[in-house]
Amino acid sequence: MDAATCEVKPPRTWRSVPVAATTVAVGVLVATMLWSATRSSSAGLVGVDVALALAALALVPVVLRRPRIGGVLAGVLVALSPVATPVASFAVLFTARNRPFRQAAAVAAVGVAGEAAQALWRPVPSLPYGWRLVLMTIAYAALLGWGTWARARNALLAALRDRARRAEQEQERRVGEARAAERNRIAREMHDVLAHRLSLLAAAAGAMEYRPDAPPERLSAAAGVIRASAHHALDELREVITLLRSDDAESPTDAPPGQTLADLPRLVDEARAAGQQVEVDDPLGPPVEIPPQVGRTAYRIAQEALTNARKHAAGQPVRLVLGGAPGSGLSIAVSNPTTPDSGANGSAGTGLIGLAERAALTGGRVTHHVDAAGRFHLTAWLPWPT
Repeated sequence: MDAATCEVKPPRTWRSVPVAATTVAVGVLVATMLWSATRSSSAGLVGVDVALALAALALVPVVLRRPRIGGVLAGVLVALSPVATPVASFAVLFTARNRPFRQAAAVAAVGVAGEAAQALWRPVPSLPYGWRLVLMTIAYAALLGWGTWARARNALLAALRDRARRAEQEQERRVGEARAAERNRIAREMHDVLAHRLSLLAAAAGAMEYRPDAPPERLSAAAGVIRASAHHALDELREVITLLRSDDAESPTDAPPGQTLADLPRLVDEARAAGQQVEVDDPLGPPVEIPPQVGRTAYRIAQEALTNARKHAAGQPVRLVLGGAPGSGLSIAVSNPTTPDSGANGSAGTGLIGLAERAALTGGRVTHHVDAAGRFHLTAWLPWPT
């Protein structure tokens, strides 16, 4: 917060101060001073004190609107009569609470100067001039300090309220961003899962449609793939919808752990059961220790690659190659021939975009291209710590 922001307007200004009530309250003090002054003043000064009392009361609204001007005028009247002292004192306090310290100090200095001038020509026999000047200086200094402290306190409270409001807004923004990121993650999960399951359904159903004369064993296997894929798709869709319906920012919305690289053989078996030709080159051998996030990402990359091959190059063989080692990273390469109608389904490529984002979250990368022979290649690299 810069200096301009720190110069906050106090919450209590003349607009929020009842002018009439303030004038009445100060008027009571002026009347008390007038009654005390008329008892010790000569008859010739009574009329002057009454006129100055009315003039001082008229300055109260001016003090509320223009504290510095009203305070200086009240200090001038103090030099003529003690009946203006309540108005001058109120002007110092109000100016200190609502204006910078320099303005309030100037008003207080004029008030003290007025008191000093008044003490010269209207002395109090029982109070020496020096002591009277000291007491009045202390009184005005106390009013100045009180008002300055109140103004600083109001400014501090306003700054703390503003800081709390900004912190609350920042927290709400962060929660919203976290919720949106989680929604995007779940959407990617839904795309990966459902696209895989539905492509298996389409492949199995297509085999049954175009080969009705197939042996009963093949038809039964295809029906089993359809049944199992539909069952898994419903379960996974139910999990994703449950997460999407949860809107509690305090409750975790982590998706289920999901599959990892160790589940890759089952994924390949499902694809082969649906009629897809998949060749796997896995020099990694048995399941190895891979960080869970990297393993899930690798599984999703392989899943999306097989799904894309079924959608865009139906009937074409797919080659899946895994490689790498701890410290050098995990590599995944998937390739398949393309067909003339590869883009006929109007895919927007959101799956590949999602894979790139997913890999980037783990510190990896995904690239894809079609070579001169018309073969589609998808290559991914993921970090594999030692």
